[in-house]
Amino acid sequence: MPNAAFRNSLRLLGTRRFGTFWFASLLANIGTWAQQVAQPWLLLSLGASPFLLGLDAFALGAPMLLLILVGGALADHGDRRRIIALFQSLQMLCPVLIVVLLLTGTVQPWVVIVLSLVVGVTDALSMPSFQSIVPSIVEREQIPSGIALNTTQFNLSRILGPAVAGVLMASVGLAGAFAVSAASYLPFILIALWILPRGRPGQLAASGLDRHKLWAGVREVVHEPGLRGALLTVFLTALLSAPLITFSPVLVKEVFQGSAGQFSTAMAAFGMGGLIGAAGLLAVSPQRDRRPISTWFAAAYAVIVVAAALNRWAWGLPALLVLAGIAMTASNASANAMLQSSAPARIRGQTVSLFMLAMRGGMALGSLVTGATVHWLGVQEALLLNGVIALLAQLALGRVWLKVPMRRVSEP
Repeated sequence: MPNAAFRNSLRLLGTRRFGTFWFASLLANIGTWAQQVAQPWLLLSLGASPFLLGLDAFALGAPMLLLILVGGALADHGDRRRIIALFQSLQMLCPVLIVVLLLTGTVQPWVVIVLSLVVGVTDALSMPSFQSIVPSIVEREQIPSGIALNTTQFNLSRILGPAVAGVLMASVGLAGAFAVSAASYLPFILIALWILPRGRPGQLAASGLDRHKLWAGVREVVHEPGLRGALLTVFLTALLSAPLITFSPVLVKEVFQGSAGQFSTAMAAFGMGGLIGAAGLLAVSPQRDRRPISTWFAAAYAVIVVAAALNRWAWGLPALLVLAGIAMTASNASANAMLQSSAPARIRGQTVSLFMLAMRGGMALGSLVTGATVHWLGVQEALLLNGVIALLAQLALGRVWLKVPMRRVSEP
């Protein structure tokens, strides 16, 4: 029963390890989303073009293309506690530096973009360790529920983070949002050192990174047509539909002549939609085939991008972003749950790394290409082109993916 599935999912929050991890992650993501709102607005305030806005998003996501598989190997063979603590500590220094530069009046767009590159590198090396924590602290049959709950906190932070940023940007200025971002790292780092399970420290240092095993794990996942379809669905969504979020500040500022407060409201609306989508997934039975959910919501996201491109009213953007949040979360979280519940534990880190590569790498490429298209055609015309291509591609992929019989990846 859906209600029983929903209640069973919520019980996970009452467990010591998962519950503590969930709340620490919520605090960290609130800070992250506060910065995600403040940073593009800062760049636009410094006179950056839409192309530089896309370049900043590319700098944040591009390291995923080169380093995410290394991050997956670290997650499978290293101590995840230490990996997360080390790279999150380095990442925390980036908003600290931006606060200093803002207070001294010396911040420049190129500095912000370089710091985004640093964050992207640390994310690529630590994100698989972070993402593979949930399957390691819950039972296998609870993995879809755990991922849905984790997606819920992420989208709740998408509401609270922009709201916090909007208040701080209007009262104390942009520096306040970056300061909150820096402070939000500390609780999560402490929880990572305390509650997360120990890995196998020193294994990589002793034997080195085995490239043959790394690619063997990748081939094992990609060779399965059902899992390959999930990765392609996520990649197409990130490449063609996700630029709607990247270029929302351009829509707000240049098309609707809006303020920072209106932009933070639009981003909070996207988070509200994501929260609704994640909550809806909690009621889905763990045994249900999630491919139709992922496919049809990915196609719906493309339709929403088309509608946002054609929209001529400022109030319409937040309404459409609520729907976009629902669609993106339902599609990506369903694909992620299917990937992680099907992969054997020995390559779960690599499975997560491929999911992150499809999502973050696709977003990086999409931001760069769409930034150039916005420069040539205009923001609404570029998003319209993206949405039409995305819809056709998702429907074509879905026709093949939904017909493939699913086979569970065997355990060692």
